[in-house]
Amino acid sequence: MLLIHRTIFKELLVSFLLSILFLNFTLMMEKLLRLSRIISGVGASLADIARIVLYLQPQLLILTLPMALLLSVLLVYGRMNADSELVILRGSGLSFRSISQPVLLLGLFCFAAGIAMSFSLSPASSTLLRKDLAEILTRRAPMAIEEGIFNTAFKGIVILIREKPSPDRLAGIFIVDDRNKEEQKVITAREGKLVPQGDTLSFSLDDGHVYITKESTFTEIQFGKYHFSLTPSIEPANRKNSEMTPGELWRISREVPDKRISTLLELHRRLSMPALCLVLVFLGPSLSLMAGKSGRLGGLTVGLTVFAVYYIFLLYGENLARSGRLPHFLGAWMSFAALTTVSLVVFERVGRR
Repeated sequence: MLLIHRTIFKELLVSFLLSILFLNFTLMMEKLLRLSRIISGVGASLADIARIVLYLQPQLLILTLPMALLLSVLLVYGRMNADSELVILRGSGLSFRSISQPVLLLGLFCFAAGIAMSFSLSPASSTLLRKDLAEILTRRAPMAIEEGIFNTAFKGIVILIREKPSPDRLAGIFIVDDRNKEEQKVITAREGKLVPQGDTLSFSLDDGHVYITKESTFTEIQFGKYHFSLTPSIEPANRKNSEMTPGELWRISREVPDKRISTLLELHRRLSMPALCLVLVFLGPSLSLMAGKSGRLGGLTVGLTVFAVYYIFLLYGENLARSGRLPHFLGAWMSFAALTTVSLVVFERVGRR
């Protein structure tokens, strides 16, 4: 019995790790593409990109842990079913519950890892990611500003210079500031200097003009000295819910009425995604038997379909909670409750065969 469980668990573990690599790589590409304009615009090094990839992992693992668990179970048990190994094991006297025990062990590991990611590692990595990106932009922006090339590394800012006598000295400066749509600015200067200050990048400009357009008015200002500051950041100034710890989310839900629903939904999701691993312990082996002889391709198709349907209903419930049509608890957990019910019913029916 122990040898059979150990053999199944080893095969599960290999499939699980491969699934994690595949899913994380797929989702990470989408995030890196969104960041590519920024990090490529300032010439980020390989070490910078490696740190960004590392900081993205806890956020991705919250979603990919249950997905990889289900896919690995469907692949392994689907292969065993296609090769009639499950029929032989059940014919030799092993119950379906006993055959499914290796999945329980892997599911408990995924649940513990998911809790660690949701409640600790993901908020910390999200904060570090934003700080690291701001630091990269501030540190490398002076090197990325080149003569005769439009620089768009800063959101809402376009910078063009005619000459660059030294790394921090600029000449023939042209800046378009479109961050405030109601008050757009065009700044020109004969020369200037780059002055990095903490997480901001300052331009000390000499002998130039500021042109300001606001609704139907136009203002021109001539200056001898002008100080222009940028705060390089890809996120809003306020911290996102994903960057907060559970304690901070709970405190904000009680102190800020406007953010109560959004923070409570984030708290529920932090718990429901890891708890999903415990439900998939029952669903995975059952679906493998129900898929028949479809093999690995059938298991992959079934797994992705289950997650697509679950996530659609999860988002639907959260939207109902945000609109006030459902209590936040019901909106956050109704898809989980439905999947749990289906998983237990299917597991019991398959176990009686």
